[in-house]
Amino acid sequence: MRTLIIEDQRELAEEIKSYLQKENFHCTLAHSYKEATEKLAGGSFDFILIDLGLPDGNGMDLLKEAKKTQESALYIIITARGEVQDKVEGLLSGADDYLAKPFSLLEMKARMQAILRRKSGWNETAIAFGGFTMDTQKREVAHNGNVIELTKKEFDLLYFLLIHKNKVINRFQLAEHIWGEYFEDDHQSNFIDVHVKNVRKKLGSFAPVDWLETVRGVGYRIQLL
Repeated sequence: MRTLIIEDQRELAEEIKSYLQKENFHCTLAHSYKEATEKLAGGSFDFILIDLGLPDGNGMDLLKEAKKTQESALYIIITARGEVQDKVEGLLSGADDYLAKPFSLLEMKARMQAILRRKSGWNETAIAFGGFTMDTQKREVAHNGNVIELTKKEFDLLYFLLIHKNKVINRFQLAEHIWGEYFEDDHQSNFIDVHVKNVRKKLGSFAPVDWLETVRGVGYRIQLL
């Protein structure tokens, strides 16, 4: 998951980045309003964490600006402000959650995971799909209790497609959001095809995986009711 951390306290920003990267997030830092707008213009993000008290602008204004171009991103406001009005304004402006400093990094991760589950329509850590079960905490996929051996990237790819179920995700989006880089040509994008093929093969040995569709010339889609 690509995550933009907008926080002017550099030590805290690095602490958040270090923690999230260990949890399989790809993090980008911005320490000012100006730097954040540049990062927002340069790529798409799954999560955007915004500090309201930026040195060169108001984080609430930045949130409203970001929502115009990063519509599918999930937003959490992180700030020292604890007033109810700030929280209400942030949520009304499109934030998905609010964390007042100081906060636990463990709580932050739990809130991010809860937002993902809520946005995906799943409220539990165990996701059932196509006869399989994914445990997002243990990072395991199983069929009738049999755990299927997936690599880290195979699991991340499957999870990303699942949280965007019924939507077509192109190869470049998969590369950017899972590998943290953008593949610029078809030769490099074949790397994605190999991983999808491996996922199909591993899961397909247990049950049909016709719900994992190839959209010719575009990318992939998990089609579920």
